[in-house]
Amino acid sequence: MLIMTEKLKVGIIGTGNIAGNHIAAYQKNPNVELYAFCDIDEERLKNTGKKYGVTRLFTDKDEMLKLKELDAVSVCTWNSAHAPCTIAALNAGKHVLCEKPMALNAKEAEEMNAAAKKNGKLLMIGFVRRYGNDCKVLQDFINHDALGEIYYAKATYLRRNGNPGGWFGDKSRSGGGPLIDLGVHVIDLVRYLSGNPLPVSVYGATFQKLFDRKGAIGAPKYTASSATDHDICDVEDLASAMIRFDNGEVLSIEASFSLNIKNDMGQIELFGTKAGAKLSPELEIYGEDHHYLTNISFAAPTELDFCGLFENEIDHFVDCITEAASVCKSPAEDGITLMKILDAVYESARTGHEIIIG
Repeated sequence: MLIMTEKLKVGIIGTGNIAGNHIAAYQKNPNVELYAFCDIDEERLKNTGKKYGVTRLFTDKDEMLKLKELDAVSVCTWNSAHAPCTIAALNAGKHVLCEKPMALNAKEAEEMNAAAKKNGKLLMIGFVRRYGNDCKVLQDFINHDALGEIYYAKATYLRRNGNPGGWFGDKSRSGGGPLIDLGVHVIDLVRYLSGNPLPVSVYGATFQKLFDRKGAIGAPKYTASSATDHDICDVEDLASAMIRFDNGEVLSIEASFSLNIKNDMGQIELFGTKAGAKLSPELEIYGEDHHYLTNISFAAPTELDFCGLFENEIDHFVDCITEAASVCKSPAEDGITLMKILDAVYESARTGHEIIIG
């Protein structure tokens, strides 16, 4: 246990867009000192350091990790750097919060977990949707058996014109498109709310038809901090899959960067023997009471918004390090399971066959 006689010293590896959420959350935690930043983009690194008053700036992660007084790091790089940065930090004796997806594949994820165990350090995965107020409320209903047995689920994360460019469209750095970037959020949320069942088989399909819609006018556009005018786009623009779990539950998932739909959408639906639920993020529950079909909505929808997601996640990471929390809510093992699912979807799409997960 880390005795909190002084603040936890935290470093950030990768200072792009997602790092801003981590930094803001760390700043709000009274037990944390933002101690060092690292980024291969020196100009961005200097600007971020100036913005947040951090003077220990490094373009080489290994140099930053030599700081013996550094207690923990957030890894906020592009996906292909998750494993090497995380393993290096763990081997340097630092606790790690690694952004999702955990790695490019399950093999890398297992190597990361092995490094955490070898060094006796915490490796937590950034499944930030687990820390939302919406998730907490729905989980409360599930824990009180309001839904009964959950046997089917649907999850969608669809964008009409949502390839951010930069590394997101470059498979060598991202590992894939909307499935590994967006789908991972809703797949994990369904698993978490369902009690983390293990996948047994997957049938998937991916499509590369619309690419990144360069020049399209009239729909929301998402832009990565690394985007340029000559970005690569060799990832899928739509992925779809059916995932079967060991408890009998089946999940249907759809995720897109580019799709001919009217509006972007993201939601999960759970179907149980007593009731069904939709989270979009507004929560609604559909059931039966005294032989009447009933719909439940909530009087305070602001309690179900995304505010506080990263603050809750970062606070939990700090609590796990200091042993204020006895159990990590998003451990490395869950990240490995998600990578096995993603690997199976991509392999099924490639072969045209169902993939059995051992």
